[in-house]
Amino acid sequence: MTLRFFDSASREIRDFVPVRPGEASVYYCGATVQGEPHAGHVRSAVAFDTLVRWLEYRGYRVTTVRNVTDIDDKILAKSEASRGVTDPAPGQVPDEEWWALAYRYEQAFARAYDALGVRRPTYEPRATGHITEMHALIQRLIDAGHAYPALDDSGDVYFDVRSFPEYGALTRQSVEDMQEAPDADPRGKRDPRDFALWKGRKDGEPESASWPSPWGAGRPGWHLECSAMAGRYLGETFDIHGGGLDLRFPHHENELAQSRAAGDDFARFWMHNGLVTMGGEKMSKSIGNTVSPRELIEAVGPRAVRYAFLAAHYRSVLDYRPATADSPSSVEAAATALARVDAFLAKAGDVEPGAEVPEAFAAAMDDDLSTPQALAALHETVRDGNIALAAGDREGAQRLAASVLAMTRVLGLDDAGSAAGASASRESEALAALVEDVIAQRRAARERKDWAEADRLRDVLAAASVVVEDGAEGSSWSLRA
Repeated sequence: MTLRFFDSASREIRDFVPVRPGEASVYYCGATVQGEPHAGHVRSAVAFDTLVRWLEYRGYRVTTVRNVTDIDDKILAKSEASRGVTDPAPGQVPDEEWWALAYRYEQAFARAYDALGVRRPTYEPRATGHITEMHALIQRLIDAGHAYPALDDSGDVYFDVRSFPEYGALTRQSVEDMQEAPDADPRGKRDPRDFALWKGRKDGEPESASWPSPWGAGRPGWHLECSAMAGRYLGETFDIHGGGLDLRFPHHENELAQSRAAGDDFARFWMHNGLVTMGGEKMSKSIGNTVSPRELIEAVGPRAVRYAFLAAHYRSVLDYRPATADSPSSVEAAATALARVDAFLAKAGDVEPGAEVPEAFAAAMDDDLSTPQALAALHETVRDGNIALAAGDREGAQRLAASVLAMTRVLGLDDAGSAAGASASRESEALAALVEDVIAQRRAARERKDWAEADRLRDVLAAASVVVEDGAEGSSWSLRA
């Protein structure tokens, strides 16, 4: 068994060799809690939750850290915008303190994670709880000649990008080709690309949003937070750093630079999940083309939403496709596929999950967490199980059902659920069981060459908006929108 993952830094798939034998350490970027989560946020969490589950299945003792950025410019701006509001906009609370706003949205993310079966990490540190570690890291960088207090009296402290020859290595850019860092007034910088490690308190900002420091009252820069927290919980060298592809630059590039410049090896692997798009455009609150986890879950249930995320490779772009007159939405298609799995399990009867997953499933997961191929192995097992049931081989069908349960458990599909989701799942199971029964009757009619009965049963399904496709390996079905 050799686990292999794509490393964004080297841009190649490499064998996974942990820092400490038998253990795996994973840090992935969590939420900046300035608003409700959208599908792109939770896709990242599902991807890295699946990674952790697979590492555990392969016998590693995993330590997982997912941070919460609970203070930043947008959080402060939204809090300030709530002052004196008498007619609040949707989602707005009048006169809401910045820390209350951050906590409210942190809980919204937690509910979305829980609904989709994303397990709580070993540690989930908040940025505001690690100011001491951040001060220590800044001082190490100043002492090493890689950081400096602002040239004006702003109280900012900057990372000197030109002092670190490797800057740009993660994204393979030269400093000259980079845009200016937009995180502070450039008047206090040696180079406009230098980024803020510490941001001095500005007039008008609440005193509660700043902390005393050797350089003046202020708050941490975004990039500094993750380096300090990763080091606090995982040490100077750890196995995997993850996050969305949009974080590679500047966030992860800056994390890598400041950690290496301070003398830490930092992450051995960098893993990035692809973006979620809608109609080919990145899902973004600023554009207004987002869909929330709650909307998806209400449509098809949490298990189908998690399945939809897993149906695409974690590194690929996942384009959310709303329903049209000709085709179901992306998540509705996932619900149909999952319903076939549930229908087989319902017919197989009560079984315990198997201890081992099939070889094809394991090989797919070992190969850079290839969940589309893993799901193909899952459905192949379901197909074989249905064949066993049709042949009266219940013992064989139950053995295959145990393998199916082993796979759904590893993929986290069994943990995704809520009251609404469970109801949707039961409805899907009932529908799938009925459809599969009619398809089995139709197959029997075709085998005895009773074409009239086979056509009648197909018409029954069509009247219920069930589309049947006959192939060399049997019949498949989907719901017509």
